[in-house]
Amino acid sequence: MNTFPLESISIEEAMDFQFTLIDKVTKQFKGSDILSLGDLGVVKGLNKPLTTKKVEKVIAEFFNAEEAMLVRGAGTGALRWGIISFLKPGDTILVHDAPIYPTTKTTLETMGINVVNADFNSLDNIKEVLKSTKVQGALVQYTRQKIEDSYDMTEVINIIKECDKDIKIITDDNYAVMKVKNIGVQCGADLSAFSSFKLLGPEGVGILVGKKELIDKVISLNYSGGSQVQGFEAMEALRGLVYAPVSLAIQAKVNEELVTRLNNKEVAGVKKAFLANAQSKVLLVELEEEIADRVLSEAEALGAAPNPVGAESKYEFVPMFYRVSGTFRAADKTLEKRMIRINPMRSGADTVIRILKEAIDKAI
Repeated sequence: MNTFPLESISIEEAMDFQFTLIDKVTKQFKGSDILSLGDLGVVKGLNKPLTTKKVEKVIAEFFNAEEAMLVRGAGTGALRWGIISFLKPGDTILVHDAPIYPTTKTTLETMGINVVNADFNSLDNIKEVLKSTKVQGALVQYTRQKIEDSYDMTEVINIIKECDKDIKIITDDNYAVMKVKNIGVQCGADLSAFSSFKLLGPEGVGILVGKKELIDKVISLNYSGGSQVQGFEAMEALRGLVYAPVSLAIQAKVNEELVTRLNNKEVAGVKKAFLANAQSKVLLVELEEEIADRVLSEAEALGAAPNPVGAESKYEFVPMFYRVSGTFRAADKTLEKRMIRINPMRSGADTVIRILKEAIDKAI
């Protein structure tokens, strides 16, 4: 099995992300503002808390975008409002020839959007599809949707724009933000959408970044006071963004160490280990025997989290041992019995090795 995980930034690059973000913060906030939880309500002229507007400004500048907006509904809400900003019922959207993320699929079906598929791993196939079909928008998911996915975000965006510059492109950047050098809008997309919750931020807050004209449309559709993200939530989202890059870079480094150690046969009972974006970048461990269920049960008793909360949220700090994704199971049904997924989260490699070794010993 070959996988093509996204290239993670180094710890040094993650530190630069943190330092750059803090520099942007100091240009928007007074020191005393940072030590507060932020304001509430709809400020005259802004129709949202002043703190929220300042946080949005920081985020836009950090990602070199025209505008940013915090929205209700986490990553799903950000994607939904982004799609609404440029598509209407009956329009057609281009997506990768792979299962669409369920909540995104619900948005497209509810809106009455027609879907056309192209294999994003083949630039020629994208060109062929766009020559024969008129589309108004495109959705590109940053992380892998299928085992064999290897497409490059910038190349896919560029080829779509070359075929028709009027096609609006939104990228689903969940599980990629603060892990890769550039998000979708920095690769040429019109909008990037992702969840604050997956970046150590608050539950239910999504982030939309990109072209001002599109985000202004979303702002106009979210006029009510109850739709606004309040100041304390915006500050929590900002704090999450500050701490996420270095934490995620350490996580990536631990993953790389684990692959090496497991493939050097440090744990008896492990046949092979490799990294994959499924959807978050995780460690896939193939076992020599079909004992995956028992290993997962024993790992939970040994302190490993058995399931995600927000998939890398602020609540998930112990290593997570859980079953392989539905996409991988669909590709090979036997994987469910002999393969597990591990995300070290904030733990070190030694902790993961210890839990895995003890879990296998108990499961045999």
